[in-house]
Amino acid sequence: MKYFLFPALIMLSGCQSTILSQNNAVEAENTYITPDFIASSADINQALLADENIDVIHPVDDVNFSLKNKALTTSNDVWQRIRGQLTFNIPENNRLKVQRDWYIKHPSYLDRVAKRAEPFMYYIVEELEKNNVPIELALLPIVESAFDPFAYSHGRASGMWQFVPSTGKRFGMKQNWWYDGRRDVIASTAGAIAYMKYLHKFFDGDWLLALAAYNSGEGRVRRAVRKNKKLGKNTDFWSLDLPRETRAYVPKLLALADIIKRPEQFNLSLYEIANEEVISQVNIKSQLDLAKAASLAELSLAQLQRLNPGFNRWSTDPKGPHRLVLPKHKVKHFEQSLAKLDKNDRLAWQRYKIKSGDNLGFIANKFHTSIDLISQVNGIKNNQIRAGKHLLIPVAAKSLDNYILSQDQRIAKKQARPQKGVKLTHTVVAGDNLWDIGRHYKVNSKNIAKWNGFAPRDTLKLGQKLVIWQKPASSNKRANTARASANIEQAVMRNITYKVRRGDSFARIASKFNVRISDIEQWNSLKRSEYLQPGQKLKLSVDVTNNI
Repeated sequence: MKYFLFPALIMLSGCQSTILSQNNAVEAENTYITPDFIASSADINQALLADENIDVIHPVDDVNFSLKNKALTTSNDVWQRIRGQLTFNIPENNRLKVQRDWYIKHPSYLDRVAKRAEPFMYYIVEELEKNNVPIELALLPIVESAFDPFAYSHGRASGMWQFVPSTGKRFGMKQNWWYDGRRDVIASTAGAIAYMKYLHKFFDGDWLLALAAYNSGEGRVRRAVRKNKKLGKNTDFWSLDLPRETRAYVPKLLALADIIKRPEQFNLSLYEIANEEVISQVNIKSQLDLAKAASLAELSLAQLQRLNPGFNRWSTDPKGPHRLVLPKHKVKHFEQSLAKLDKNDRLAWQRYKIKSGDNLGFIANKFHTSIDLISQVNGIKNNQIRAGKHLLIPVAAKSLDNYILSQDQRIAKKQARPQKGVKLTHTVVAGDNLWDIGRHYKVNSKNIAKWNGFAPRDTLKLGQKLVIWQKPASSNKRANTARASANIEQAVMRNITYKVRRGDSFARIASKFNVRISDIEQWNSLKRSEYLQPGQKLKLSVDVTNNI
């Protein structure tokens, strides 16, 4: 986690590094475990058991495809280009050696990351050179996200460069229902460069302190510097008292730079990445369905989404950015095909008759689009609609499950992943929060976030369905455990407010709604010895499939 310091304001920023292990390079449930500076193997194992660091999640599988015509060849690769510009001093201390040794022992990890970086590395190197910043920053996405633009952390950091929402917005990354610039490789690279230049200036030209601040925040690093000054100690990165994660963060980057500089000395062969432009940005001018764009570019939908991870839904954002990233050798054919496409065919359309009780929010949710877009297309002002009238709705050209890397499908895949226990579905209602939901189901709120693919501090939305994995009740707790266990996967939980009636008691209400008296006590901070008053309102969480 890092913080952005601005006059009178501290804003959460991006960086969330992975849990690390020297002994075990594992890839489980798309979570990559990479090295952290820990003094001994025992310390490493203890850290993993204690889960002391928040991991970076990789929610989608890698997608392989050709980035250039087979006829194209290159005499050198991008690693050579980077190698010729490395300038950071690399000390031979234990903190760096531990990081370097881990990478050396896990060449398959380096290969996997390099393959993931292949579409974007040349572009990033070009941008770093244009901005006159150290070429070593090209390796930062390896430390941050293993070069995965879909990576996110439970600290709300997202994208290849791992920005949290507030700092992403501060550095130009637009975020809305349709689009998240933190995952957009073009927007996030520009933002990361701007942020690093700001930090470099903030720390009077010290790049190592800037890197440390990218990880843990400039405020924290500045306090460490001031503390050492007061004690008469050195104020370089290596001398500062910083969090353990940050103490490992800079050595990771330097270890990678050292390996790139002299791979043969470590008996490593780096996966070659062509030192040539393999992707291009194409101006599409207005909103376009991603399935149609993929067809025009002769790519699979998954391939197109891999290159354009910033788009959350089935199409580009109606308000932009109006650009797509494509393999360079596909651009000419795509532009010719797009020019022939009628403007009315850029999206699919459906005519919808407004029913009594409808509102724009319900209709937008039904068709997986936004209120603003429906209003814009139909000339609606003040969100007022009338039953019996018709609306023209822009809809996905294909079934939504074809857009496998869209936000909805990434979450669906996460929710479908089997866990231990029995599965329930909770529908979010007004007043819900993650802590209360976790307390009700007797599960960790952070686990709920993990099971449903979002960060614990993310805002819950009305009607949002959450998957809950709960330990089965023991047979001596309820007489109907067998029946409950058989039906629990179909449970749909809702929070309701019940108005106490004359003659009601704790036992009667518990029986009526199939809940425990102890739950009613807990939800309402009451004791069963207290007298319930007619008209008194009680909060209840009930399975509507059993009660309605």
